Amino acid sequence: PPGFVESSCRSRIFWMKLNKLLLQGKFFQLEINDPYAGPVLLDEKLASRCGYVLSEDVWGNPVFRASVLGCHVTNEADELFSLTVNIKVSSFSSMRAAVTYTYPMYCSYSSWASREIVCEENYMEVSVKTDVPAVSNDYTVAWMSALPETQNVAYQLWQLIFVSPSGRKRITVSDAAKLGYSFNNTLSRVYLRAPYHSNESDVSVVSGVNMNMVTSTSMYRQRWLLLLIDTTVSCPVDGVSFTDTTLTWTVPSVIPTLVVQESTFLSKNILMGVDDRVIVNPEEKNYLLKHNETHIRITIPIGAEGGKLKSSISGGVYGVIYSIDLFLEHTWTDADWQTTKYTVIKSITTPFMPQIPTVINNTLPEERLFNVAFGHFLPDVFLVAIAIGNVPFTLREAQHYGFKIYETPFSNRTKGFILEVSFDDPYVLKEYVNRNETKYTLLVNYTISVGPEMTLYYHSAEVECVIADIELPEAVGYCDDANLYLAIPTFGLHQYWNLYLRNKLLNQHIALTNGYLAATNSTHLILQIPLFAAGVIYEEVAFQKIKARFDVALRKVRTMETLQMFSVSCSFNSSVFIICHPDGTIMISAQMNTVPAIDMSKTKLRDSSCKPRDYNDGHVFFKFHVTTCGTSVRFEGDHIIYENEISYEKETLPGQSIPTITRDPDYRLTVLCYYRAKETLVLGAFTSDPSTSSPFGSGTMAPRSNIAVYRRIRQALNVVSRVSKDESFVEFYEPNTAILKRPVEPVFLEVELKDERPDAELYLENCWVTRSLDFNSTPRWNITVDG
Repeated sequence: PPGFVESSCRSRIFWMKLNKLLLQGKFFQLEINDPYAGPVLLDEKLASRCGYVLSEDVWGNPVFRASVLGCHVTNEADELFSLTVNIKVSSFSSMRAAVTYTYPMYCSYSSWASREIVCEENYMEVSVKTDVPAVSNDYTVAWMSALPETQNVAYQLWQLIFVSPSGRKRITVSDAAKLGYSFNNTLSRVYLRAPYHSNESDVSVVSGVNMNMVTSTSMYRQRWLLLLIDTTVSCPVDGVSFTDTTLTWTVPSVIPTLVVQESTFLSKNILMGVDDRVIVNPEEKNYLLKHNETHIRITIPIGAEGGKLKSSISGGVYGVIYSIDLFLEHTWTDADWQTTKYTVIKSITTPFMPQIPTVINNTLPEERLFNVAFGHFLPDVFLVAIAIGNVPFTLREAQHYGFKIYETPFSNRTKGFILEVSFDDPYVLKEYVNRNETKYTLLVNYTISVGPEMTLYYHSAEVECVIADIELPEAVGYCDDANLYLAIPTFGLHQYWNLYLRNKLLNQHIALTNGYLAATNSTHLILQIPLFAAGVIYEEVAFQKIKARFDVALRKVRTMETLQMFSVSCSFNSSVFIICHPDGTIMISAQMNTVPAIDMSKTKLRDSSCKPRDYNDGHVFFKFHVTTCGTSVRFEGDHIIYENEISYEKETLPGQSIPTITRDPDYRLTVLCYYRAKETLVLGAFTSDPSTSSPFGSGTMAPRSNIAVYRRIRQALNVVSRVSKDESFVEFYEPNTAILKRPVEPVFLEVELKDERPDAELYLENCWVTRSLDFNSTPRWNITVDG
């Protein structure tokens, strides 16, 4: 078919290339048409012996090369050469039902050098020009003594002598063919073709390059003619080195086994080529051809034109391999051989070079769109599937879902795959970070098909973008006569942030426990906080006036970081309250309605020196500390209770003798403040019932009697008390004796009721010590409180 076969003739070598596209899914074989014996199947053994090469170029196209001195080539006067090849193509590996294409090739070559050497991939070939004079009819034995080695050469028969480290070996041409050699002569030339690394070969190092060498002499005798021809051949077997960016091929300039008189060596011409084409100006393709007295070096950039980069997978790692088919042609002269043309054909492939794919984040925050480029890849790589957030999609499924996927070329002849995903896609992870930002995370797993083998390669990527797209809520506060209010936007609540009252999450339970009312509409949460509810902070407290504040903290759900404090602060007119401040200050505004009315200026606390800070006809305001004004303390469960009382100034009626008779006040108001025993930090104080276990001070006021109807006569009983020196209660201190005790020492107190009435019982409720006989004097120190 058209375009199936291309051929050329270059430097006495047939080149034929088959189009791999026309061979897809098919099998092929080559047969060499022998003019006398018919088709001969080409195999490896025949190829190296007969001067044939079957390989692939860097693009995967089958390539066949043949020397014009090959076994089945028709030779016309060492100038015109022809070779016919049968190309058999079948859809079956057994090659049944094969179609045969016969392809003849022709080559014209007349500019033979005296010696020509070809170093092919699988053989070495040397051909030598020889002009044999006419044979004399005279025959004597005299000339037989010319060389000892020739005395046993058969008449009119070529023989070969191989010289190797193991010694000399003389064999016939037919025996040499059995060893893989090919020897023959044409009209004007003799040639020897040898395989690499035969038993008769040797390896030597020339200018740092390993050379495979066959040292041989071809001999022919015919009457008076004795022909000895040097058919030594030497070819490089390595000389290739690599860097990350280049490959270098080195060939020795002078090969000692081929140039005996090095002083007469003269390099005439050096050519390089790629495939079957000579590169006239290597620098135009960024090739570098340099030579000196010892080396010829060709340096090719990795990925340069003429070669091919191929994707590959090794150990689960993506990488590339670069291949290029080079040839070098070196022509020189020397005293022994006049002109030598030395041709080396070399297919070079780099080692596997890892190329970790890169993920380029071209995300467009302003468009809320991930734009991710995945590359750089060669043209032989294809994206076959992706997984977004561990959810797999084929390309068709992904595009149907709404993901945008397309290829994009890069400047270095590579390509990449672009993926576009919206920030708002449900498969995109979203995390609230910092104060008002969202971190969007796209998790992608790529599945690509690599090379003609279609090896699957997997690569995962994580792309993030943080944008400030969250608006922190702003609360609005206001008050009425008895409540504080906070209106807080509901957007983001419980998703990004929560409300906290001090260190407790402000949930429905806390709100109900503290007496708050919570209501929501489509946009806001509205909190109603009573003036004397838990959590209210009293900034200023004065007579019948309170400035109160309520705070809630806006905190992140995950990190508990406080972002904002929402506060509402208002002033209230309140005539009755008790505030137990966290620092121990107690502030009381009491309404004292008595019949008859009392003089508010004469009211006091237990310590008579503690007078009201302010008052009017029906109200009084006290402010004192729990350690002053005769305040007593006791413990109940996990609470500390401080107690004092507001009373009217007592009037004393003198009696005849001790005990004295006193008149109860018209009004007495007991004041209690409760504090949690384990609380060490208090932010506010409020009025509430202690059963709520509030962590802050709470207070109550309870009148003991309101009007004269409920007054009772309290008579001082005949009670005697004394202090024992120890717990035995045997020895006591004398009355009116100063007793010195450290705070940690116990006091052993005995109290005795001397009243002889049968209905009198002693209940010890409160005992305290004062500096004077007036048991109401201050300061005083409590010994027992409430029994």
